[in-house]
Amino acid sequence: MYQIKTSIIRKMLVIAMVITGIIYCLPIEASSENVSADTGLYRELKLFSDVVSVIQSSYVREATPQELIYGAVSGMLTGLDSYSQFMPPDIYKEMQVETKGEFGGIGIVIGIRSGLLIIISPIEDTPGYRAGIKAGDVIAEINGKSTKKLTLMEAVKKLRGPKGTRISIGIARKGEKELLNFDIVREVIKIKNIKNAEVLDDNIGYVRIVHFNQKVVHELKEEISSLLGKKIDGLIVDVRGNPGGLLGACVKVTDLFLPKGKLIVSTKGRKKGQNITFVSKTRALYPMDMPLVVLINGGSASASEIFAGAIQDWRRGIILGTKSFGKGSVQTVIPLSDGSGIRLTTAKYYTPEGRCIDEIGLIPDVTLEMSKEEKVELFEARVKAIENKDKAKHSILTGDKQLQSAIRIIKAARIIRQSSKSK
Repeated sequence: MYQIKTSIIRKMLVIAMVITGIIYCLPIEASSENVSADTGLYRELKLFSDVVSVIQSSYVREATPQELIYGAVSGMLTGLDSYSQFMPPDIYKEMQVETKGEFGGIGIVIGIRSGLLIIISPIEDTPGYRAGIKAGDVIAEINGKSTKKLTLMEAVKKLRGPKGTRISIGIARKGEKELLNFDIVREVIKIKNIKNAEVLDDNIGYVRIVHFNQKVVHELKEEISSLLGKKIDGLIVDVRGNPGGLLGACVKVTDLFLPKGKLIVSTKGRKKGQNITFVSKTRALYPMDMPLVVLINGGSASASEIFAGAIQDWRRGIILGTKSFGKGSVQTVIPLSDGSGIRLTTAKYYTPEGRCIDEIGLIPDVTLEMSKEEKVELFEARVKAIENKDKAKHSILTGDKQLQSAIRIIKAARIIRQSSKSK
């Protein structure tokens, strides 16, 4: 028993050293503080040793060393925050699918908040979206089983699956006394970046960004150039329901709207290597003298919040809608030697004015709530447009009072601009 216990502890220490080396990749200077911390860590490992000893001698069945190590590492990470987690080899491979842009599932972006599996945003034109799943819904059950003890990646693995297979999820929704049950058929989910780009009333451009991946900058440049070619004199950028994406892509998108040399976002962590600033590098594609409105809501998270936060802090445009989700932390994915990996929170995002919106959200300049009935009307209008391939010029305005309000703001801003020029 002693040999088994010693082996497990030795493996635990090796994993800890590997993780530390990969994350920081920097020389660590010896200090009395570090020595003291290490001494405390090794002292606390005696408790771990004692627990392993009890499990090996008294647990109802024999537990394997890997089972104990994986369980210990998983508990260590999930105890830190909602986003840090351990991924066994199969879960780690599943996570890598996210970067490919196409997979079988129901089309929802999820996160964990206060121990609950929450839907950040449904992806438009997917089974989950068409079924009526909403941002803020809590997934209480998957195929009749509670999600209470699931990690984020375990939940993702359960939700994904081959095209044509069914999955049942139980949703807890604010205002509903009982669980809402959804029986959904999985489809191949193709993640798109730009959903709408058109000219609305009175030469006002509109573009809706639904995701930030590597292709978004090229696509957005083309759409904005096309809209400018149609002589727009104002632009509305809609990131409602956009759950985020790649930081680099978000920085390049924001660069299209700010002058060269402006701070877009910074990250701050415990180590110098995690303290990074991202600054606009090119001349703004969208003219600085034209009015801009950005739409956000509770489904706008991560990269969407970085984009909107930079626009707001530099007073480049008006942010309209409702408070955003509040995902402002940086996760680093670190592969481990046995094919497993960890996702570790290593820093937090800060807006140009130094605001951290993690767990708080971004407050719009103009808050405009939509009633339950108005949300249903908007949802039905969008589904109808998708199903009927309705390309009517003003169909996206149907039931969308936030977008209608953004149009009024653009018109007012143009009047003010023209008035100041005449003076």
